[in-house]
Amino acid sequence: QVQLVESGGGLVQPGGSLRLSCAASGSGFSIYAMGWYRQAPGKQRDLFAIITSAGNTNYADSLKGRFTNSRDKAKNTVKLQMNGLEPEDTAVYYCKLVDYNGMAYWGKGALVTVSS
Repeated sequence: QVQLVESGGGLVQPGGSLRLSCAASGSGFSIYAMGWYRQAPGKQRDLFAIITSAGNTNYADSLKGRFTNSRDKAKNTVKLQMNGLEPEDTAVYYCKLVDYNGMAYWGKGALVTVSS
């Protein structure tokens, strides 16, 4: 059984920063990639950042330059540094792990609220 736990969400003022973490635990998995999704109120859940086991990263064009995804391979953890946050970034942020067997696992989400 694989568990993903997101942490680091909260309330931040516009222009501020937050760092989210996603830690994977369990057994019987080997990470192929981990992705970050977000779901704003009334909208669908969208993928916006991904990092592979080789360390390759990709981001939604609209977020390039503000968000940075990194990983600690030894700890099965990814971190999302978010700078220059805007009210439009308010959402529940989820991480997803895909392993080499094609299995996918989700965290429960972390709420990020950007408001003055």
